[in-house]
Amino acid sequence: MPLIGIIGKPNAGKSTFFSALTKINVKIAPYPFTTVEPNKGVAYVRVNCVCKEFNVKDNPKNSICINGIRYVPIEVIDLAGLVPDAWKGRGLGNKFLDEIRRADVLLHIIDASGSTDEEGRIVEIGSYDPIKDQEFIYNEIFMWIFNNISEEIKKEIKRLDLIDISENINFLERKLSGYSIKKKYITEILNETGLINKKISKWKEEELKLFVNLLMKKTKPMVIVANKIDLPTSHINYERLKEKFKEYYVIPASAEAELALIKASENNIIEYLPGSNYFKIINTNITEKQRKALEYIERNVLKKYGSTGVINALEVACFKVLKYITVFPVEDQNKLTDHHGNVLPDAFLVPQGTTAKELAYMIHTELGENFIYAIDVRKKQKLGENYILQDRDIIKIVAAK
Repeated sequence: MPLIGIIGKPNAGKSTFFSALTKINVKIAPYPFTTVEPNKGVAYVRVNCVCKEFNVKDNPKNSICINGIRYVPIEVIDLAGLVPDAWKGRGLGNKFLDEIRRADVLLHIIDASGSTDEEGRIVEIGSYDPIKDQEFIYNEIFMWIFNNISEEIKKEIKRLDLIDISENINFLERKLSGYSIKKKYITEILNETGLINKKISKWKEEELKLFVNLLMKKTKPMVIVANKIDLPTSHINYERLKEKFKEYYVIPASAEAELALIKASENNIIEYLPGSNYFKIINTNITEKQRKALEYIERNVLKKYGSTGVINALEVACFKVLKYITVFPVEDQNKLTDHHGNVLPDAFLVPQGTTAKELAYMIHTELGENFIYAIDVRKKQKLGENYILQDRDIIKIVAAK
């Protein structure tokens, strides 16, 4: 399961965004450093379930199916706000930068209205340029990684000067092991830059910065979330963010609107599925204030942008940036069940390129170790261990007992 990190400056709406994603009540208040411990939770991305294709009623174990839409769990972590010079330890600095290590992708929550400055202080709406947020947050993470690697090289410079060039990869892999960075990415970058042919001890500062920059883009990619999109100055800033940062996905969002709709649904005021582009009022006895609030969300968020953007941002991170796919493992290929009789019990999010044998290991170590072959349930074909899984595959793993 991928880990999604929610980052940004204080008071940008991160805790509200996290709460809307996970329905977990976290401390939400309009002042910096509300989050003093990282909040971890489970959110859900939507995929088309295969139940309707096979005309079966499923009863999932690890996910939820509503009208043929499978809500699949994904782990998210909400980090305390970063301020300028956090990499030097300012604010809550290194403590929370350290939590970013494990994240596979980062959702950068930006106050698109420009009503909070880089410290998270409330200012006149529209008076602050949110473009600055993406620039300084990127720089904080960049300088943190650069500084850490630079210090490691300085500590071992004499040894590094003596070892063979081939040791570059092994050294970097060891020093970056805590960042959830795979060896293949290190090798790719060294080859792309030509640094694979130069001893690390001889790297210039600009060469190390080039390495870290490419490393961040490959291993800590970001999705920009233009939050508070319903406020008057937000749309023009959203357009400016898209124009300025063309290499990123920029998602318009209103975490407050999503959270309000979820709470209204829980209180049986409306019918609403998280991430949907509409809701239905089912309680005719709501107050005028409640009705106006719902009309505001419908007019300024749902109709204008197609959704609140909260679930959309998560799905863009999972499926478009990380390129995950969904597979449905079963034990009985005829009944589509597990050994307890649960129909289509699990939906697994796996990276594009995952093999049948790798899936077996994800399900259970023993299943991987005793793997014989897999079966494509649709085509009723045997699949070898190197078969590359396709999105929405239904797979049975056959293993030695």
